[in-house]
Formats: sequence, structure tokens, C-alpha cells
Amino acid sequence: MDDLRVISAGDAALVVELPARIDPVINVRLVSMAERLRRCCGSAILDAVVGYCTLTVYFDPLLVDAGWLEGELRALAAEDVAPADVEGVRIDVPVCYGGELGPDLVSVADTIGATVDEVIALHCAPEYLVYVVGFVPGFAYMGVVDERLALPRRAAPRTRVPSGSVAIAAGQTGIYPMETPGGWHLLGRTPLRPFDAARNEPVLFSPGDRVRFHPIDRAAFDRASSA
Repeated sequence: MDDLRVISAGDAALVVELPARIDPVINVRLVSMAERLRRCCGSAILDAVVGYCTLTVYFDPLLVDAGWLEGELRALAAEDVAPADVEGVRIDVPVCYGGELGPDLVSVADTIGATVDEVIALHCAPEYLVYVVGFVPGFAYMGVVDERLALPRRAAPRTRVPSGSVAIAAGQTGIYPMETPGGWHLLGRTPLRPFDAARNEPVLFSPGDRVRFHPIDRAAFDRASSA
């Protein structure tokens, strides 16, 4: 690929850079590269971290040569990749929209000139791609939202956003995995736990996963939260 760069990040890491934009084609390619690299190189690859347009590969320099690895990365990047080639999982996320659980739902509806039900329908319609997991452990940046929901971040961030809050900002949607400050618009809350240190796999979402949201009522939310 002519638009690919491979940069050294010390003696045990390489960074693959593709064009700097939020693009599902680019992200799927990077996720596919990470998956195939792990399969072909095994324990020589310590980690492969996918970003929006980057792949950072941490490797054991005693097991693999950096020059060889760069060649392998370039070869993988040149291969054709389809979304179906990525082994992400599909995750269904229940959300209780509005009220105290989604304090920005009404203001979002007013801003875009829609009803609350229309905002919920717009948010639930797409199947979202998980691009990146970061900010705090388990926070998945998913996109893209319907263009009518592509609002900027709030002018005044909150100092406290409850765990499980489902939010939108800058063309993306996400779920706050723990209580933290945040500046996104809060539409609702899910009883799912995007991060749980007690699980074998603490982080629920990974780059390449596909996510759909669906509405539930408060009673269903309370039952699931207490389960």
C-alpha cells in the first residue's frame, strides 16, 4: 500500500500508520492484520494494539527480527480484506433510554428537531463497528452514528458520568465502563458491564466487534442490573 508507513517505536515495537481518518475500511484492515499476525508469529508477538488508523505491534526481539516483521506487516497490508474476514463478535446491548438514566435525551431531540422516540430509533438503527478501546479500560469508541446525531461534545463536561451510560459525540457512540468525568451526550444506560476485573476477559468489547443497541424499559433495566 502506497499510503502505509511503518515506524520504529524503540527496539521492540513497530507502528503501522494508515491515512488519519475514521474509516471502517481502514479499521477493518488493521484488525485483520493484527489477527493474522498473532496467528503467524505466535509468542513472538507480545501485543498488537489497534487504533483508528494505526497498529502498534509489540514483539520479542529475541524471537523475531524487526526488519522481517516490517516486511510481514507490509505484506499483510497489501492483501485484500473484507469485513467478513475479521473475527469480531456481534454484541447486543440493551439500553434504558431517557429519564434520570439518559439526562441528555430530551436536549438532543430538541437540538436536532426530533422527538425522543425518533432519537432512540436513530441510535438503535445502525450496526456499529468498534474502532478503538481506550480512554478508560473498556470504553469502546463505536461508529458511525446517523448524521443527524453527529453532535459535538457538550460545552461543559460532567465531573461524574455513571457506569453504563450510553452516549454520543463527534459522530460516535460509546458506553462509559465505570464512573468517570465525561463530555458526551447521555442518552440512556445499559445494565451490561463493559469492564469487569473479575471476569476472565475483563473487557467486553474489542476492535472489530459489531454492536447493536435496543431499548428496554426501567423495570427490565433494574432486573438486569440486580442479576
